[in-house]
Amino acid sequence: MADDSDYTLTPSLPPDPHSVDPDSVDAGGGPIKTFLEHLEDLRWTLIKCAVAVFLGFILCLSGSNVVIQFLKWPLSVAEGMRHSTEGRVVFMLGTNVLTRMTPDDSGIPGVATNRDTVFRLAPALVGSNLVLRLQEDTNPPAIATRSFDVQLKTLGPVTAFSVVMQIAMFGGITVSIPFVLFFIAQFILPALHHHEKAFVYKVSGWATFLFLLGVAFCYFVLLVICLSTTVSFSNWLGFAADEWKADEYISFVCWFMLGMGVAFQLPLVLLTLVKIGILDAAKLSKFRSYWVVAGLLIAAFITPDGNPLNMLLLFLPLHLLYEISLVIAWWWGRKAVKAAAKTADVSTPEDRI
Repeated sequence: MADDSDYTLTPSLPPDPHSVDPDSVDAGGGPIKTFLEHLEDLRWTLIKCAVAVFLGFILCLSGSNVVIQFLKWPLSVAEGMRHSTEGRVVFMLGTNVLTRMTPDDSGIPGVATNRDTVFRLAPALVGSNLVLRLQEDTNPPAIATRSFDVQLKTLGPVTAFSVVMQIAMFGGITVSIPFVLFFIAQFILPALHHHEKAFVYKVSGWATFLFLLGVAFCYFVLLVICLSTTVSFSNWLGFAADEWKADEYISFVCWFMLGMGVAFQLPLVLLTLVKIGILDAAKLSKFRSYWVVAGLLIAAFITPDGNPLNMLLLFLPLHLLYEISLVIAWWWGRKAVKAAAKTADVSTPEDRI
């Protein structure tokens, strides 16, 4: 008969958290927390994100004048672009440009037609009368030779306040985005496996790079061309384009740059779908004609003014990104085929059977 002590049950104790292998914890997604502990972590994450956005809002609010000068730079560059080599006659009073017109419309004989001619209205004493006479300026300021001159004005008692709030809102979000992403990563990453963390780091890095690339392309290239063609289009229709509402201009520039930054995430979306097996190079090549239609629709939605030329300028880099994504997907597929062939070559005859 067996001893009763052989059947004694020994209670199992929970493992000591200090004795757990840290590598296995990292591979398994980190330490386990209760639901209330997760809620506490989420609460502090939201608080830190809100504080970061608020501080960014205050920073941009206090430096709104600098931000406005930054947003006006594409307009100043666009004003210097010339779409015609025909000379003009420019009339100035002091440092202000009164009007610009063609040599024929000016009625002044002997005016050059291949360059701009600048006349200043200067006071002169004729007898006992003080009159204004025209004097040709041989060294005119840069403002006189601009293609156009747009004045941003606040047409309303609270428009300036609205402009400052827009700048603070857009600028605050932009400045605080890196900190917000860092706080969110602190909350999410401990629950991920090692390979999942590597994937998140890689996707986040490329997403940030593509967003900044889209914003830079819009700021330095697309906005300059867009503003210049918008004024030329207005003049062609017979409308003057020398005064714009400041709040509409700020909103136009901010939303345009934000839209381009989001639109440049296209390769990241396509290549993620390729990685998970939904798309491949053959499907991307087959869907190219559908993408042209979809890309034009996206460009029409993002372009604030609806100008066909601006839509085309926006669509061309998007289509280039699509073609780059197709080439990368083709290279990934070719690399996978070579790896599979190499694995088949080194396998044993038994494995092949």
